[in-house]
Amino acid sequence: MSKLAGRRLWFVGIGGAGLSGYAAVARTWGAEVGGWDRVETPYLRQLEGVEIRISPEPEAPDGWEAVVSTAYAGRVPGRSRAEFLGEMVSLQRSIVVAGAHGKTTTTGMIAFVLDRLGQDPSFLVGGEIPQLGGNARAGEGWLVVEGDESDRTVEALEPQIAVVTNIDLDHHATFGSRAEVAELLEGWLARAPQAVRGWELEPVAFPLAVAGEHNRRNAATALAALELAGVDRADAEPLLAEFAGAGRRLEERGQARGVTVLDTYAHHPTEIAADLQAVREHGDGRVLVLFQPHLYSRTRHLAREFGTALVAADAVAVTDVYPAREEPVEGVSGKLIVDAAAEARPGFPLAWTPDPADGARWLAGRARSGDTVLTVGAGDVDRAADVVLQALG
Repeated sequence: MSKLAGRRLWFVGIGGAGLSGYAAVARTWGAEVGGWDRVETPYLRQLEGVEIRISPEPEAPDGWEAVVSTAYAGRVPGRSRAEFLGEMVSLQRSIVVAGAHGKTTTTGMIAFVLDRLGQDPSFLVGGEIPQLGGNARAGEGWLVVEGDESDRTVEALEPQIAVVTNIDLDHHATFGSRAEVAELLEGWLARAPQAVRGWELEPVAFPLAVAGEHNRRNAATALAALELAGVDRADAEPLLAEFAGAGRRLEERGQARGVTVLDTYAHHPTEIAADLQAVREHGDGRVLVLFQPHLYSRTRHLAREFGTALVAADAVAVTDVYPAREEPVEGVSGKLIVDAAAEARPGFPLAWTPDPADGARWLAGRARSGDTVLTVGAGDVDRAADVVLQALG
């Protein structure tokens, strides 16, 4: 594969789920790749032999074409992540999946079925797909991409098949209303040769290896996209039933003293409600939740909705906000969600634990055999799963 032969590409933020995959595929497509990040991440394992610099401040050496992640936009000169992804999409027939919820799983489902059918897909997914060996691969078939409307960059992508799982207001720093999100995504769908609107589809009725109504809807969306790509439904359905999910999507982290510990990336009230419903499908035990809010803007706007969603569990500990790319906002912390939950369900077992490790130990102290402890959030709360298991002994 020589689509990018002769290029020297330096990825600023190469350790992330997105740029690590772009770098892996670009290398297979013939480019020389390198990059910078603040810390080592698991995604760098697929880039063995690549020059990677780890340092506190972003850097891009002379003589390289820099591709800069959204988090470092404006701090290092170079092309944006979206511009480079747009180029990649233009170089291979492509399916791009966007939407507020379910993008990673739906993208993984499509790539998994194409892979199992021997169609040798390329894929760029915003999370690990264990059955496919990672978050990215370069093949000769369809390029299956998880798009991103959080910063409007999905507009730069021009695939043959455009997919939107659903529409919701999730990124309050970018959009002022749900209608604004809908306008962006409907305009993008209208420009594509073929398009899929997941919210118009009925959930699949056949059994899946992944639980929950939301995953039955994700599967329906994946099937519709696969049909547009020329895959017969009769061929796709039995393979889709074998899809075991993406990393950090209700991923089991271990068991101790009869307690199961799961981790999930849910960071919106709709996603939390869907995951709690899915966990309830699997047993009668209690569900105990450690929730780490992600982004100050989202916490400020959705604190009440988070509180209402969380009290569907049996006990909840809430940590402080994981800031990601945002600066702190005065008066905004995880305590807003604690207060909202207490108002929604007075007397509910609830703890304000700014440090995730403290919340993990609080929940472990309440857990008993048959319960499920669920670590929830898009930040680093997944590390607390091990703390729960250690505390359980």
